[in-house]
Amino acid sequence: MRLFIKDSERRPDPAPVKTDDRKVVLVGLVLWIIALGVMLALLPQVEESGLLWLLWTVVVGFGLGLVLLVYTAKRHSD
Repeated sequence: MRLFIKDSERRPDPAPVKTDDRKVVLVGLVLWIIALGVMLALLPQVEESGLLWLLWTVVVGFGLGLVLLVYTAKRHSD
């Protein structure tokens, strides 16, 4: 077994696989929406326990997911 292959002996790289990343981002967004609903339903307990930063984590995650959805939609249209 050789650890180094000469450039002349290399096979060409395979073509990249076409994927639709929008579906994955949408699943993530749905999960963030569910998490936001749970956090809002339990808001008094979250405030009482001093874990209000968790609510902001969910809001930021949802916002970043929206940005990523716009990015993947734009990239998919090209």
